[in-house]
Amino acid sequence: MHTSVLVGTTKGTFVLDGAGSRDRFAVRGPFCDGWPINHVASDPVTGMLWAAGGGDWHGAGVWRSSDNGVTWTLARLTTGMMDDWAASDPEVAKQMGWTLSPAPFEKDFTQVWSLCFAHGVLYAGTKPAMLLASRDGGVSWDKVEGLTDHPSRPDWHGGAAGLVLHSIVPDPSDPQKIWVAISAAGVFATEDGGVTWDRRNRLSNTDHVHHHHPAAPKGGETGHCVHNLVRAPGEGGDTLYQQNHHGVFRSHDGGRSWDDMTEGLPSTFGFPIAVHPRDPARIWTIPLNGDVEGRYPPDASAAVWTSADGGGTWDKQQDGLPVENCFFTVLRQGMATDTEQPVGVYFGTNTGSVFVSPDEGATWNEVARHLPTVLCVETVASG
Repeated sequence: MHTSVLVGTTKGTFVLDGAGSRDRFAVRGPFCDGWPINHVASDPVTGMLWAAGGGDWHGAGVWRSSDNGVTWTLARLTTGMMDDWAASDPEVAKQMGWTLSPAPFEKDFTQVWSLCFAHGVLYAGTKPAMLLASRDGGVSWDKVEGLTDHPSRPDWHGGAAGLVLHSIVPDPSDPQKIWVAISAAGVFATEDGGVTWDRRNRLSNTDHVHHHHPAAPKGGETGHCVHNLVRAPGEGGDTLYQQNHHGVFRSHDGGRSWDDMTEGLPSTFGFPIAVHPRDPARIWTIPLNGDVEGRYPPDASAAVWTSADGGGTWDKQQDGLPVENCFFTVLRQGMATDTEQPVGVYFGTNTGSVFVSPDEGATWNEVARHLPTVLCVETVASG
């Protein structure tokens, strides 16, 4: 078995093909016509790859590849500024080689921010926050109206990046159960396949949380600005972890209540969190110095922090990382794990580097550099 890495950037998708040792990767790309790619996903059974993104200029869409990323086909979902230009000036359209094509959601959203394939369905989260579903591999899409029409929708407020649905977390044993996270509306869950949704942000230890910050926990709830959400492995398990704008939180009851697990970390702020594919108590996160302090590693010293007890205690891992004068940021979709033995941990930076640990974070190697800003990292196992 070997692991490939899918990397979404501000200038397209890259594929990093690795060997069994996970210490050297060949870089292919960029693909997807240089679109900003916020997230990538794959189907390990068929080998299908997807990449999603867009923006004000391109509109939103989802690319798909059935040949390991050699060629890609676009499903356009909304229109962008270049469609407006082309429609108003045929000469400009001709010079750009741009042909107007239908977009089923017109201007309902500007970007796709997240992807998840589970139980034969490809899900996509958008900006502003909606959940879409495709049952034909990303060719056609429908809105999951139960979330779009949630009664709390008028109270949803966007974070600094806007109102984005960035995390889609399925239950691998129950296709009816899905969790999503929206910045800044919090965590939502469905147990009937998306027909109805329950908002789940309640704290279980409110007496221990006292922060004076707009995004901090208050009123008995977590801060609603969730940055990333993951589910721990286990059949029927309901353990979730989130990296919030103001701390790391754990839930043992599917998000019905949350405990603050931030004590022992050097800051309350960060973007990604990752969980071991077989050990529900092993997690990794990358703290940053703060939301208005520069958003780089504390003391400008890169470190991944890991917990072997579900966030009860934390250990710093930085062997092989730049420990001086390091000012990069790792974004919310920029960290992933593989399923090998031992587990590999991966992250990408806004300075265009990809780091890999083949030994669960004990040591790190920089396997790619000088890429565009890395927006997401995901792994694909083959062979």
